[in-house]
Amino acid sequence: MHKRLLLTGAAGFVGSHILKYLVANTDWDIVCLIRLNTAGDANRIKDTQWSPRVTFVYHDLKGTIHSDLRDMIGHVDYILNLAANSHVDRSITNPKEFFEDNVIGAVNVLEYLRLYMPKARYINFNTDECYGAAPDNYKYKETDRFSPSNPYSASKACQAMAAIAYTKTYGLDIINTYTMNIFGPDQNKEKLIPKAIYNAKNRIPMPVFAQLEGDKLVGVGTRHWLHVDNVGDALVFILNNGVSGESYNIVGTDELTNEEVVRIVNELLGIEPLIEYVDFHAVRKGHDRRYAIDGAKLAELGWVPKKNFRDGIKEVIDAQKENYE
Repeated sequence: MHKRLLLTGAAGFVGSHILKYLVANTDWDIVCLIRLNTAGDANRIKDTQWSPRVTFVYHDLKGTIHSDLRDMIGHVDYILNLAANSHVDRSITNPKEFFEDNVIGAVNVLEYLRLYMPKARYINFNTDECYGAAPDNYKYKETDRFSPSNPYSASKACQAMAAIAYTKTYGLDIINTYTMNIFGPDQNKEKLIPKAIYNAKNRIPMPVFAQLEGDKLVGVGTRHWLHVDNVGDALVFILNNGVSGESYNIVGTDELTNEEVVRIVNELLGIEPLIEYVDFHAVRKGHDRRYAIDGAKLAELGWVPKKNFRDGIKEVIDAQKENYE
């Protein structure tokens, strides 16, 4: 009998790619819990609507998953909780919305697990931003403390703490994962890579967050990057091999400054870059210059990313550049 998986946030950027990955690489039946809003876009999942293995259920996770909704979902063996509000600038403008979506929403999924599916394996999908800014030459391990810098990362840290508490209190099979910056086709244009493609094609200077002292450039924001296909591969691996109650950092192959990312995008497009350095302290409170996490724990379990940044970014440009004319 096929396994059955509940995927929340399936209409979002990451969720839609995970859905496609699951359809292509497993024989599982998949129930998608979706809410179409700022992050959710039905166009991302239109191709999967024809799969007999995929079912869609519409629900706003700020509301309880009640018994009637439970019956619509049916029995599940796995739960991937990817539903989230995930943009720092918008979280600073409207923090309450982020805590409602990311904390109350996650607790409602945990309550569904506790009350209705206590034997299911649950992955709480989280971000490296929970750890806060990383010092130079250090990568955060799963055991390091959280130190979020803005409402978005604080809401995700609260979400992770709720999952850990449900593991300890109720003995549920819960795993937390933490990922770096994720990229791939069809990402929202507010994100760095699609914005870099759009600005390059339209000859608009690309703002790059940096640390400035007067006119002097002190440092540029640095991130690790992970192609969304690697995320799908890692999540399936963890569902099959992860240890209950553990946390795993999902880490890609490349750490790059935001400037390096922009220059690679322009190089692959054959366009001379136009870069405008912006002092992140002046325009974005709660901005962290560097994020970095250590992927040794998951690597020791046997997972390594299959796709590096440069190959992945070529795919993104080939798939998306016509949409940024």
